[in-house]
Amino acid sequence: MTVWHVILIATAATLALKLAGHLVPASFLERERPARIADLLTVALLAALIAVQTLAVGRTLVVDARVPALVVAAALYAVRTPFIVVVAVAAAVAAGIRLFA
Repeated sequence: MTVWHVILIATAATLALKLAGHLVPASFLERERPARIADLLTVALLAALIAVQTLAVGRTLVVDARVPALVVAAALYAVRTPFIVVVAVAAAVAAGIRLFA
């Protein structure tokens, strides 16, 4: 099986899942439990993406300047700092740590 076979199978599976989503009745999606699960699943997937992008390089776990920058960003976000400020400060923290390390 080549890479192209895997890509074609993944494409077909994604299309099938999207088409299956149209078969789910709207009344099911409007109930409280499915709506809550969908909201929580989105947050969990975003948290997992952030963790993987912050702590992984290839197949290894790496703790570098990104971790303190993420902690600073989370703290600023918790006190409702504007997003652009959070990004700028986190980038400055990471750059400062890399400069002095």
